[in-house]
Amino acid sequence: MTKNLYIAAAEAYSGKSLIVLGIMNILLRNLKRVGIFRPIVNISQGNDPHIELIRQHFKLPFEHRELYGLNDEEAFDFIRKDDMDSLFSAILNKYKQLESKCDFVLIEGTDFTGSLRPFEFDFNARVANNLGSPIIIVINGYAKSVEEIKRTIHLNKKILANEKCSYFGMFANRVKFEDKPKIENFIKLEHTDKEINIVIPELALLQKLTIRQISNALKATKIYGDDVVLDYDVDEYHIGAMSIEHVLEHTKAGALVITPGDRPDVIISLFMTYISENFPKIAGILLTGGYKPSKEIMNLITGIKKLPIAVLQVADDTYTTALKVHNIKTVLKASNERKMAAALGLFESHVEEKELTDLISFTPSKVLTPIMFEYLLFERARAHHKHIVLPEGDDERILRACEILLKRKAVDITLLGNEVEIYKKAESLQLKLAGVNIIDPFDNDLINDYSATYYKLRKEKGITKAMAVDLMQDVSYLGTMMVYKGHADGMVSGAAHTTQHTIRPAFEFIKTKPGFSIVSSSFLMCFEDKVLLYGDCALNTNPDAEQLADIAISTADTALMFGIEPRIAMLSYSTGKSGKGADVDKVRQATEIAQSRRPDLKIEGPIQYDAAIDPTVAIQKMPNSEVAGKATVFIFPDLNTGNNTYKAVQRSANAVAVGPVSQGLNKPINDLSRGCTVKDIVNTVLITAIQAQENK
Repeated sequence: MTKNLYIAAAEAYSGKSLIVLGIMNILLRNLKRVGIFRPIVNISQGNDPHIELIRQHFKLPFEHRELYGLNDEEAFDFIRKDDMDSLFSAILNKYKQLESKCDFVLIEGTDFTGSLRPFEFDFNARVANNLGSPIIIVINGYAKSVEEIKRTIHLNKKILANEKCSYFGMFANRVKFEDKPKIENFIKLEHTDKEINIVIPELALLQKLTIRQISNALKATKIYGDDVVLDYDVDEYHIGAMSIEHVLEHTKAGALVITPGDRPDVIISLFMTYISENFPKIAGILLTGGYKPSKEIMNLITGIKKLPIAVLQVADDTYTTALKVHNIKTVLKASNERKMAAALGLFESHVEEKELTDLISFTPSKVLTPIMFEYLLFERARAHHKHIVLPEGDDERILRACEILLKRKAVDITLLGNEVEIYKKAESLQLKLAGVNIIDPFDNDLINDYSATYYKLRKEKGITKAMAVDLMQDVSYLGTMMVYKGHADGMVSGAAHTTQHTIRPAFEFIKTKPGFSIVSSSFLMCFEDKVLLYGDCALNTNPDAEQLADIAISTADTALMFGIEPRIAMLSYSTGKSGKGADVDKVRQATEIAQSRRPDLKIEGPIQYDAAIDPTVAIQKMPNSEVAGKATVFIFPDLNTGNNTYKAVQRSANAVAVGPVSQGLNKPINDLSRGCTVKDIVNTVLITAIQAQENK
């Protein structure tokens, strides 16, 4: 069993970061304490971007300085003195300090950009041996023929054999999509059971620069645009110094237009393309020569309503600026959610996790971290694709979440809204929604069937046929009816609508599951080393004993759905038989009802929160309990207590609260808060898909 793995590129720009990101994602699904280590880094421009990508995305609990051996100046000092033994010893000593704090260390080799370049691959092989680490090589397949890739594989395997490295396999990365089968067939001829060999095609999106990367590299000044537009991709760049009609003629979607800063005519014309529907939407404008638009021009463009475009300014002339942009190399950043989703989606599409974990052969941790839980959500959702409807198709957060879910191939999605408007908004946000289905609430082929169904279900409540037609043009009713009719497996809404607006249609005709008297909710509270469930913290103000028992059982079932053993604490202000009064009596009665209905579950109550979660307190207050001190499901006696507690814990313990998750409905309908983030939406959609799987 290995405790480390070395990822070494065979040459520059191989896309090694993608491989490290994907493997780290797998490691942290199974282990708690995983570190990233680089033997040598260049920190002349600040922290190493490769380390920061992994450290920030996975929230590793290490300082930057703990995660590398030497900086390039220190390394060159040893090389200049021809003292390679001391160089390797210094790297090993630093590595061992990190290894002592980790269950596993993923080591990323050097970048073929410094003083080591002439003998870099050999150097990485020797470092791997000195760290006692097996090695995986990454081949750069970009713009190479199949024969060139074959020769590169042969050559590098020979070098590793000469160095007597423990060879685990290789990734042929960035290959032409059409060449992938040929390279895979070649690899199979030389493959052994003790190797992993994977071919990953080029994904153009990952090689595109963003406005932010260009701005940082050029030390540009932003004079227009919010922070979001800085993460827009630049599909191409060109100089716009000709007459206006020719500038417009060459304008393309996603382009960065480089133009002298003293060309107000070009600036105004490019702004007008965002207002006009007849032109593609550019990514940004880069003004050169150190010229800033005049006060009058600035007043004009800043007075236009917020447009999704960035305007940057640099001092260099136009030619020099274009040359510098050409020489910028793209870097994957943890802050760019779109590219992170695309990168992980690409890796997951071409890598069989079991093949990799069997090779590494580690013992999975019993701890459940937020990263492990997020992986569980994606994997469970991907296992059996479900179709989720999102009624708020015009909300920017919904569109961003939709793109991430589609790139990760987690679910199928229907958006409700005007198709032209949705695609126009997606284009302005540089979002790709390939594969999404869009239904216009006011123009669709479903309205007659849906309104007739609703009328049949609700006519005894005074609903007329005309009212039924009107209601089916409401996105919440339309989306819920899609789920009722089986045209979608679940619905997620609430980013722009109230809880009542989202849930009311479900109460009317989705209804509660047999045997349940109430629809309730729970939050999945993700702590550093575990996931707990809190219920009900969102829907029911003051449930009676019967309803409280329903909430406990529903929340236990939710826990089981996500692989969490339910040990249920029915919370009160007293533990056991010590307390008296109506409130504690309600909890005691609810506990008895839940125990009688589900004798298979471990349920304890009434119990105080400290006795439920802290083993030390539990020994004193309830020593023989199967729940006390190790509860995983916490049932609050009323909404006031539950809502305040989950928010207090979320803020003070830095826990991630996922939810609320609706429970007790025949089909999954989940509500978002109007302050939800893109990540909240993604997680809620995944949870809804998993609930739909359970409803088979």
